[in-house]
Amino acid sequence: MWALRRASIPLRSQGFSIRTSRACCAKLEIPSSCIEEDKAGVLESPQEAYDRWLYLKRFYHTEHASSKFSVGRCSFSSQAGAKSSGEEDDLEDGFSELETTSGVQANQDSNGADESDDELISGPELSDEDVEEPSQNELELSDIETDPIEKKSSRRAQSELFKAIMAAPGLSIHTALDKWLEEGHDLSRAEISLAMLNLRKRRMYGRALQLSEWLEAKKQLDFVERDYASRLDLISKVRGLQRAESYIEKIPKSFRGEVIYRTLLANCVADNNVKKAEVVFNKMKDLDFPITSFSCNQLLLLYKRLDKKKIADVLLLMEKESVKPTLFTYKILIDTKGQSNDITGMDQIVETMKAEGIEPDINTLAIIARHYASGGLTEKAEAVLKEMEGDNLKDRFACRLLLPLYAQLGKADDVRRVWKICESNPWLEECMAAIEAWGRLKKIEEAEAVFDIMSKMGKKLSSKHYSVLLKVYASQKMLTKGKDLIKRMGESGCRIGPLTWDALVKLYVEAGEVEKADSILHKATQQNQMRPMFSSFMAIMEQYAKRGDIHNAEKMFHRMRQSGYVARLRQFQTLIQAYINAKAPAYGIRERMKADNIFPNKTLAAQLAQVDAFRRTAMSDLLD
Repeated sequence: MWALRRASIPLRSQGFSIRTSRACCAKLEIPSSCIEEDKAGVLESPQEAYDRWLYLKRFYHTEHASSKFSVGRCSFSSQAGAKSSGEEDDLEDGFSELETTSGVQANQDSNGADESDDELISGPELSDEDVEEPSQNELELSDIETDPIEKKSSRRAQSELFKAIMAAPGLSIHTALDKWLEEGHDLSRAEISLAMLNLRKRRMYGRALQLSEWLEAKKQLDFVERDYASRLDLISKVRGLQRAESYIEKIPKSFRGEVIYRTLLANCVADNNVKKAEVVFNKMKDLDFPITSFSCNQLLLLYKRLDKKKIADVLLLMEKESVKPTLFTYKILIDTKGQSNDITGMDQIVETMKAEGIEPDINTLAIIARHYASGGLTEKAEAVLKEMEGDNLKDRFACRLLLPLYAQLGKADDVRRVWKICESNPWLEECMAAIEAWGRLKKIEEAEAVFDIMSKMGKKLSSKHYSVLLKVYASQKMLTKGKDLIKRMGESGCRIGPLTWDALVKLYVEAGEVEKADSILHKATQQNQMRPMFSSFMAIMEQYAKRGDIHNAEKMFHRMRQSGYVARLRQFQTLIQAYINAKAPAYGIRERMKADNIFPNKTLAAQLAQVDAFRRTAMSDLLD
C-alpha cells in the first residue's frame, strides 16, 4: 500500500486556484501526490482511490456532507504538475485517430483535395500514423456553421459557390465572388454554409477566411455567433492565435458567448499551447460559462500530448461539475493507457465505458487493436479486428482501418483479403491505407501496384496521396525511386505542402543525406507561407544530435521556435543529446528550460547531469 499524505497542491492561475482531492498513480502518469480537503477524512487506500478515480467514479469519502469538501474556483495553470511525463513519444501526434468521424462521406468528398498555396496550416501537425481527417474541433465547427438539415443534405452535395471559388485564379478570390454576385447567383445561408464546409474539408482555410471577410464587407450575411466563431477559427488557423485573440475584441459583446471562447480554446490545443489554453479556460470560468465536455476534452487532449500528469485534474473537475464523459473522453483515456503499455488498465477503461452505456465505435476498436498489437497480444488484437470486420465486412469504412492494422500484425494474407474487397471499386482513402500496409510489410511492388490503381481512378491526386508512397520509399531507403516519384509529382502539377516536405525530409534522412534534407526544409520554409510539420524538424535535429553537431542542432531548435512551435521536452532531450555526444558542456541549459516552463523528468535529469559544466567527479576532486 502506498503511504497517503495530506498536502496542499494548489493549481495557481490568474489569481484562482483549485482545491480538491488528488490520488497518486503511476499507471496513468499522474503525479505522486496527495489529497487535500477541508476537514474531510479519506477512508480508502490510494490504490482504491486510483481505481475508482480513473474510471470516473468518486474516489473520496467525507465524514459529513459534501459541503465539508471545499472547492474554490477551478482553474488550470501551466505551473501545476508541470513536471513532464517520462514518455514523450506521442508529442508530435496530432491524435487524428481519436478525432475521426465514423462516416465515410467526409473522406470521399475530400478525395480530390489538394494542398493549396493558401492553406496556411497552423493546426496540429500530423505524425506518421495520422490520417488526415476532420478533428473533433473541426466537426464541432462544422456543426456551428451548418444547420442540421443543411448538414445532412450537404453530405453528398457540392456547392456551386465552392466550385466558383475553386476556379478562381491566384490566391485572391474576391474578383470571383464579385462576379458571382453580379451574375445574380444564389447567396443563401445554405449555399454559403455548404461552400464553407467543402473548403474546410479540404483544409483550404485561407480561401474560407477570404469568403467570410467578403461576406461581411459586402453585407451579404447577417452575422450571428456561429459566423463569428467560424471567422475566429479561420483567423487562428491562417494568421495565428494572437490575431485571433485580437479579433474577439471586435466581435459585438452580445455575440461573445461560450462558443467563441470554446473555439479559441480548441485552436490553442491544436497549436499545443498549454499556457494560452489554460488562460482561455480560466477566462471562460471568469465569464461564468458552463463547463462542457467539449472544453474538458480539449484539455485532456492537450495534456495527453504534453503533460499527462494533469489529466487527473481535468477528470476531477468534470466529476465536480457533473460533466459526463463522452466517447471522445474515453478514447483519450484508452489511448493514454495504451501508450503507457498498461493494457490491463486500458481494458478496465473499456469495461467502464461499456458499463456507462457507451459502446466503442470502430475508431475506438482500432485504437484498442493497435495497442494490443504493439504489446505483442496478437490473439487479442485479432479478436478486435474480427469484431471490426463484422459479418462479411459489410462496413467498407472499416477497410482503411483494418489494412494497416493487419500489416502491423504481419498478416499479409489478411491484408490481401481485405484489399480484394475494395479493389474492384476502391476509395482513395482505402488505396492510401493499402499502400501504407504493403509498405509496412516491405512489399514494395504491391504498394506500387495500388498506387497505379489510385492514379488511374480519374481523380487528380494531391500531394497527400503521393506522400504515402514516398514514405514507403523513405522507410526502405529507396532514394532513387523517391526522386522519380517527386519528378512525377511535379509533372502532374501537384502542389507541394507540409506533408510532402515531411516525406521528402525523411526520404533523404533515411538515405543518410541529412544536409540535403535540411536544405529542402529550409527552402520550403522560405518559399512558402505554410509551416513545416514538427516531425520534419525533429527528424533532422535528431540526426545532428547523433553526430554531436551542436551548431546545427541549435540551429534546428531555433528554426522550430521561429516557425511557432512551443518548446517541448523532446526538443530539449534531443538538443542535450547533441552536447552529450559532442562531449561538451551545455552552459545555461537549465535556465533555458526554466524560461520555457520545461521541467526535467528522470531521463532528462540524467542527461543534464552529463552536460553540467560544474559537476564534480572523483577525478576532479583529486585534482582540486
